[in-house]
Amino acid sequence: MRGLPLTPPNPSSHLPKIYQALLLSATFSPDVEALKELVLHNPVTLCPPEPRLPGPSQLRQFGVRCGTEEEKFLLLCALLKLGVLRGRALLFVGTTPRCYRLKLFLEQFGVPACALNSELPARSRCHIITQFNRGVYDYIVATDEEAPAAPPEHPPRKKQRKGVAPSKDRGKGKDKDKGKDKGKDKDSEYGVARGIDFQNVTVVINFDVPPTVESYIHRVGRTARADNPGTALTFALPEEEEGMARIEDALAGENGESMLQPYKFRMEEIEGLRYRCRDAMRSVTKQAVKEARLREIKDELLNSEKLKAYFEDNPRDLHVLRHDKPLHPAIVKPHLRNVPDYLVPPSLRGVAKPDRKKRRRVLNTGAKRRRGATSRGSGNPLQSFKYARHRAKRPAAPPS
Repeated sequence: MRGLPLTPPNPSSHLPKIYQALLLSATFSPDVEALKELVLHNPVTLCPPEPRLPGPSQLRQFGVRCGTEEEKFLLLCALLKLGVLRGRALLFVGTTPRCYRLKLFLEQFGVPACALNSELPARSRCHIITQFNRGVYDYIVATDEEAPAAPPEHPPRKKQRKGVAPSKDRGKGKDKDKGKDKGKDKDSEYGVARGIDFQNVTVVINFDVPPTVESYIHRVGRTARADNPGTALTFALPEEEEGMARIEDALAGENGESMLQPYKFRMEEIEGLRYRCRDAMRSVTKQAVKEARLREIKDELLNSEKLKAYFEDNPRDLHVLRHDKPLHPAIVKPHLRNVPDYLVPPSLRGVAKPDRKKRRRVLNTGAKRRRGATSRGSGNPLQSFKYARHRAKRPAAPPS
């Protein structure tokens, strides 16, 4: 529906006088309502109920209670780097800055991921999804902003200070600007949780608790499709317990048992990874997140098909854009990429595979070198060392 003019022409002039029509749409937006009035006459509206999530035999749902924000990042790092969660995964967060923060955090550990949010153009979003389906990326950090949390009916009143007259207009400008920033440059038709064809998604991780039950169903519905198994993890802080309880109550079974089982993970076994997690979180600052967003906008400008003609007429602007100061979103520390064996918990030694291929390659190279040295002679340089003394030639005696 995007791209239609504000006053679309009446299509009835191009249709026969008597016809039957069906109008299908995934959502019921105002644009669909306007088109329905133009094309259909006294239509019957059918709204099928939302499909239920698969059963526990196909979809395993877990709730993870985290005490602090740091524990969220620590647990995610452990699950991905230690190989506990394998396959393609979708990671949902609440806001766009948080989306880039989590993406930069994963890059610190050598985990390539791409960001998907409503600020990106439609062409870029389609390109990211295509790369994900082809296997270029295994992780997508996405925002789901189609279903904001419902505001309270009666917001709490603030206490009035003595000597200050109440003003109805006080704070209006501030709230207005805040609303402008919140919806600035965002696609109203964007929604990652539904309407997008993600293929072979094994795990869905709600890094932030979804704002509504419908949003949770749409997010988790991206996995466990076509009789394939799937897993859903939801991280919850103490301040997110209310939303978590609302989801558990809505998805409770017939016997009242919650569908979200507690995820039993011993946090004390991954305490060795905490200092690495802190180093990565310190590197991903607000300035780094801001520069990451600017770099993505810059790449969109350089690769835009619509701006090619403009840059051909204005090559100086293209030169300035290409040779602008380099942006360094976050300093990637190489030592965070590899997980040493002594940091792997004993219970995960048989599951975790921290860069085994690279280690085997290094060991094989060293073995080849040792074999080469042995073939040339003994491995002990004191035994294989030979000293050949060369006597200097004496100059010939002059004739007497």
